[in-house]
Amino acid sequence: MLIDLSEILSLEGKTQVVEAPVSMDSFQSKLGDFPVAEKEPLSLTITNTGKKVLKIEAKGRITVNIPCDKCLKDVPTEFDINFEQEIDMQASKEDRIKDLDEINYVTGCSLDVEQLVHNEILIHWPLRVLCKEDCRGICPKCGKDWNEGSCDCDQSSPDPRMAVISDIFSKFKEV
Repeated sequence: MLIDLSEILSLEGKTQVVEAPVSMDSFQSKLGDFPVAEKEPLSLTITNTGKKVLKIEAKGRITVNIPCDKCLKDVPTEFDINFEQEIDMQASKEDRIKDLDEINYVTGCSLDVEQLVHNEILIHWPLRVLCKEDCRGICPKCGKDWNEGSCDCDQSSPDPRMAVISDIFSKFKEV
């Protein structure tokens, strides 16, 4: 959803409150495509503080299903969006780059709500997601979920430094 900022920019001290629905059905990034389980409208407060500076405040919540790092079951991960930033609308793209301000959710006089939500999810993306603290993962050979029980696969892992020697012994087993 795009919000037109031209009316707010025209009057100094003007405040606009908007309930913006989040239409995102999945979160897409270089990590993959993750389905959105729950979402609530984003409550935006946009204030013209003067001299073409806008203060944007956003509050909301979105839940994304992220696979467990060990067993690959979907884990509903909640992201609280609590955003507050002042944007100088007179600053050029070059000035923003120089100030390391990478605002890609404001283009011209429009605020892109979906891009703002996307950025907030990306910033708060967890380093590790587990379905439970003691998740046992899956068998690398047969794929059985070890949380549901063990499998009959050989779980011994020989020392990788001994791999050459074990190859020699496996060749001579037939003799």
